[in-house]
Parts: sequence; C-alpha cells; structure tokens
Amino acid sequence: MNDFLLSFLNQYHPITQALIATLFTWFVTAAGAAPVLFFKNVNQKIMDGLLGMAAGVMIAASYWSLLAPAIDMADGDWKPAVVGFLAGGFFLYIIDKILPHLHLGLDTSEAEGIKTSWQRSVLLVLAITLHNFPEGLAVGVAFGAIGSGIDPEMARQMTLGGIALALGIGLQNFPEGMAVSMPLRREGVGRFKAFMMGQASGMVEPLAGVLGAWLVFTMKMLLPYGMAFAAGAMIFVVVEELIPESQRDKYTDFATVGTMIGFATMMSLDVALG
Repeated sequence: MNDFLLSFLNQYHPITQALIATLFTWFVTAAGAAPVLFFKNVNQKIMDGLLGMAAGVMIAASYWSLLAPAIDMADGDWKPAVVGFLAGGFFLYIIDKILPHLHLGLDTSEAEGIKTSWQRSVLLVLAITLHNFPEGLAVGVAFGAIGSGIDPEMARQMTLGGIALALGIGLQNFPEGMAVSMPLRREGVGRFKAFMMGQASGMVEPLAGVLGAWLVFTMKMLLPYGMAFAAGAMIFVVVEELIPESQRDKYTDFATVGTMIGFATMMSLDVALG
C-alpha cells in the first residue's frame, strides 16, 4: 500500500502533491457536511466525542508529523522548533483577535474579533475556517519538504508522513463539516445552503496547503521553522476551540475518550506510514 501511494504521488511536483492532499481533506469536510441534506440534528454526545477526537488527532499530528521532523531536520537543534512553534501560536492569536467569528453554542453577542454586523451563519463558518487554515498549512509544509533538497530516504519518510497527516486531518475534518452545517440547519437555514456553507469552511485548506508547500520549497531554510509554525497554530486551535467546545455539554468523559482515541489513531497512522 505504501509503495502504491508513493508511486502515485512521486509523479507530481511537491506543491501539486500538497494540492492533491488538501483537496482530499476539503472533500472529507464536505462529506461531514453532507448529512445535513437528510437530517436536521445530530446527537450532542456523538458530536462532542467527534470534536474530542479531532482535538486528539491534531495534538498527535503536531508532534509526530511536524515537531519531531522539524527537530530532526535541524540536526537535533531544538531552537528552530521552539521559535516556529511559538510564532505559529502567536499568529493564530492575532488572527483570532482580528477575524470576526463565533464559536459553536454561543450567542451572537459573544462573537470574537472585530465587531461586525455579519450574520450568525457567516460567523460560525469563519470560526471553522479559522482553524482549517493551519491544518491545510501543516499538510502543505509536510509535502513541500519533499522537494527541499533532503536525502532520498528522508524524502520517502516525509512523503509517507505527509500522507499520514492528510489522512489524519481528513479524519478530523468530518466532524468539523458537521459542526458547521447542523447548527445552521437547526437555525432555519435551508438544507442545501447549510451544506454549502459547511463544506465552504474547508475551502481554505487547499489554499493554505499550496502556500505552505511553496514557502518551504522556495525558501528551504524555513523548513524546520515552517513545520513547527504549523504545529503551534494547530495546538492553539485545539486549546482555544476544539477542547472547550467538546467539553461544553454534560458529555465531558465521552469527549475525553474521543480525544484519546483521536490521538492514538493519528499516532498509529504516522508510525505505520512514516
């Protein structure tokens, strides 16, 4: 299976590989939004468990797919990883303060970012879009590393690691698509419009993926910083949004189990493929 995936991807430029991988993650977001075409509600316990699982996937991916390779590429020097990690978190902090958005389950008056009169539905979509950006960036950086002059064996490992990362991000994008579309449907938005807005939250991932791949491919000295940057941005999203949202209702233990399962799943994917 690994050889098949490698032979398929290796015929493309690393930036194209990043585009293919992030188009896949966008597709899974759309798949997660699709149930709104048939159902108006989803069991809150299941949703909390899925959001917890998404958090676990992102935590594991931040270390195994990004931070650990960043340290290896810097020949064991931890400083680029630390600088990049903190920069990624700070970048998301600034965007969080500027971009108008609304977290799930909150009243419109509790929207964050610059005050605006935008509709609640738009603010909900922007909240998910905000944390889809670092996910796409992470996948893009992983594939961009392949063409950065690293040795063939490292390139092979990075390709497999990028595949594992794309699969993991795709896995946790399913509940994110659902988390946007279902609340919109409950608030009276039509089925098709709720689906379109849910899948639209994942459109930023191919853009971020291509950007990340291009940056590290053209500016090779940024590679360890770029990988750690994506990890820091993802951890910010996990702590700021996913874990609080999964723990907001009474199913806290179920959400925590979801986080553990998500972490174990992503760890297994990365070790098995990478």
